Amino acid sequence: MEALISIAMVYVFIVLGFIAKKIFQRQINEQTLILISLYFLQPILTFWGLTRTPINQELLLVPFVYLLIVGIVLLFSIIASQYILKDPKERSIFIAASLIGNTGNLGIPLGIALFGEQSVAYTSIINIANVFFIYTIGVFFYAKGEFSIKQSLMQIVKIPILWFAIFAIAFNAVGIAINPSIDKFLEMGAYATIVTQLMIFGIYLADIKIRTIDYGFCTKITAVKHFILPVVGLAAIWLFKLNPHVSVILLLELSVPLAVNNVNMAALYKCNPTKTTEAILFTTMFFIFAIYFYMQLFEYILN
Repeated sequence: MEALISIAMVYVFIVLGFIAKKIFQRQINEQTLILISLYFLQPILTFWGLTRTPINQELLLVPFVYLLIVGIVLLFSIIASQYILKDPKERSIFIAASLIGNTGNLGIPLGIALFGEQSVAYTSIINIANVFFIYTIGVFFYAKGEFSIKQSLMQIVKIPILWFAIFAIAFNAVGIAINPSIDKFLEMGAYATIVTQLMIFGIYLADIKIRTIDYGFCTKITAVKHFILPVVGLAAIWLFKLNPHVSVILLLELSVPLAVNNVNMAALYKCNPTKTTEAILFTTMFFIFAIYFYMQLFEYILN
């Protein structure tokens, strides 16, 4: 029951962002919130998260396993897209969007809601791995030859989250104790980040028109996101013999809906951002109904 209440509170902030956009419309500039979150708040959240748990082999193994799972499904998606989709842009969206989950805006707060603050170290480091995937493989498939690999790699370097993550891991590895007053400041910034991220997600959802959704296309993406990825994830968990707590966190991050970053890249490279936005809404709505079954799976693994 407590987990359900926590999840409900997560979605309350998404709904608040949705309502705010509907009421104030052009008065709300989501780009401002994104910049504040990306360049100021998320680095605080990342540092706080990666200093909550001592560095161990399993913590460093998790992002590797995550990228391995995503890489396997990437190969499957490339092959499958040749048979089920004719439009080149739809193929690009299908390949990239299906694998770029909302590990930051939704994955981190959901991890706290379901598994407590001890999950933040794992969800944060998975989010870093996802950022690498977004700005390399993701950019490639959205742009398809219209970009410089060097420029896309520079985007990773410019994101402060990466540098704060490296600093936090080094800080943790050395074993430096954080002053309680500073830790309280970091905690305040971390929770402020979570609320801001959830409201940004709701603001983006407010711009989608349900009647225009291409349900056939969205169903194909949902099949990869909510069925194939978790199944490959379960196989990887068994292969690497991860402990139950880490296993459920990894599965949660694999099953979260599509990231809003998909829309940003689709718009940047003129790769049908409308369909990309529709896919985000569709996978989000599916996730809301599927979360009960995911929780049953998590409980089975934990027990």
